[in-house]
Amino acid sequence: MSTRVTAGIKAKGSRGSRNVFFGVAPQKGLCVTAAGTVVHGKLEGGKRVVKGMRSFEEIPHTGRNGWLNLLKFWRENRFQQLHKHMERTFNTLGPIYREKLGTLSSVNIMLPSDVSELFKSEGLHPRRMTLQPWATHREIRNHSKGIFLKNGEEWRADRLQLNKEVMMSAAVKRFLPLLDEVAKDFCRMLQTRMEKEGRGEEGKCVLTIDPSPDLFRFALEASCHVLYGERIGLFSSSPSLESQKFIWAVERMLTTTPPLLYLPPRLLLRMGAPLWTQHATAWDHIFSHAEARIQRGYQRLSTSLVLGQLMEKGQLSLDLIKANITELMAGGVDTTAVPLQFALFELGRNPEVQESVRQQVRASWAQAGGDPQKALQGAPLLKGTIKEVLRLYPVGITVQRYPVRDIVLQNYHIPAGTLVQACIYPMGRSEKVFEDPLHFDPSRWSREEGQRAEAAGFRSLAFGFGARQCVGRRIAENEMQLLLMHILLSFHLSVPSSEDLNTTVTLILQPETPPRITFSKL
Repeated sequence: MSTRVTAGIKAKGSRGSRNVFFGVAPQKGLCVTAAGTVVHGKLEGGKRVVKGMRSFEEIPHTGRNGWLNLLKFWRENRFQQLHKHMERTFNTLGPIYREKLGTLSSVNIMLPSDVSELFKSEGLHPRRMTLQPWATHREIRNHSKGIFLKNGEEWRADRLQLNKEVMMSAAVKRFLPLLDEVAKDFCRMLQTRMEKEGRGEEGKCVLTIDPSPDLFRFALEASCHVLYGERIGLFSSSPSLESQKFIWAVERMLTTTPPLLYLPPRLLLRMGAPLWTQHATAWDHIFSHAEARIQRGYQRLSTSLVLGQLMEKGQLSLDLIKANITELMAGGVDTTAVPLQFALFELGRNPEVQESVRQQVRASWAQAGGDPQKALQGAPLLKGTIKEVLRLYPVGITVQRYPVRDIVLQNYHIPAGTLVQACIYPMGRSEKVFEDPLHFDPSRWSREEGQRAEAAGFRSLAFGFGARQCVGRRIAENEMQLLLMHILLSFHLSVPSSEDLNTTVTLILQPETPPRITFSKL
């Protein structure tokens, strides 16, 4: 059973993060500066030495035998409840612990102050955990790897080129009208469906549905429009089977990834393991779908936005463009459609919050004169709604880095090259980080902006941080905000049941059963 999440617009000031230290014997030959960097044999810049640092081996752990731990995970079905396992483990062992599962070892942290230290040590070429099943698929199929699977200077060079087309303000200005167009069409589709199927008292149009299939179609339609300049007609009464198969393939790929993280993929390939076969087949379909879209986009570069810009500038080879566009497509469906499910649910069961956001959206839309960028800028509660949803229901439950130098977290020595995971699901629901953490309150993020504490910026990590944050962040943020904006301008939301949603983890966090939402015409 999960805990009831209540809501309100007004709340007390945010509670700062706490840093818990565990005392005792210093490790021989090492000292620590106030900045948290381990220094061998001398002080740096005369900074104060923190005494009593503990060794890496002293970090609390969940068991030393990775294979026994992995067996226990499978027996107890913990992979699907990994977010809850992390939350329980932090409550038991404290704000830092080690875990070994099969071949994977990590240090897990959850306090913003520790994430801040980790960020300082990520270096010029930040590394996160490689999804080896994905990398193995690219290698055996002779596909180029996109930036998601690259590291080092090669990653940096490609990332800088992609940033210009999907992250910079000029790029956002280009694709906002396209996202706005798709969001409006979604609401028109919903209105048409309501008129045909809706029922209500006193002649009012009311429609109660599971909106998740429609939200997946919205996310794919929006991604295709931005990446390829193509509308694929997913809001029609008979959307193409090709596009539906793409959505199914993405879901299968995400579902089969987690178990493959802890076993050698090439061994499973040689064994002909069904799990690997399903995973590889899903990726094959994703690449086939993307290849067809890219070929069509290539024929009309003048209207193809991101794809056209990349090809026109010629800074990336065609193979690298295909690899990165495919990754953006595969990563841009579930990761926006699922948070939108949670957003509609939370707004539906918190009518006071919903009305406060709607009033701000109405005023901003009226003043914006049809300019979607101005409309979003004038509605900070809308942005706060997305941040609040992702605080409680982060798409990915961890953000990973390998520090390039030795650091100290919670007074423990962390050697350079250690996989460190910032666990953002437990962070988002921790009283040590947020005041009244189960209270759904989009306005808390407006108050956050007034905080000057260095670690305050590491309380919202759904898109990662630094140079290696999600490359599709600007597309996803604006896509979700624009859809919610137009829904709130057109419909009132409610839910048949306000009970908490049970959640599960594939590679992303999602509801075990999609919530049903009631749409009423305003």
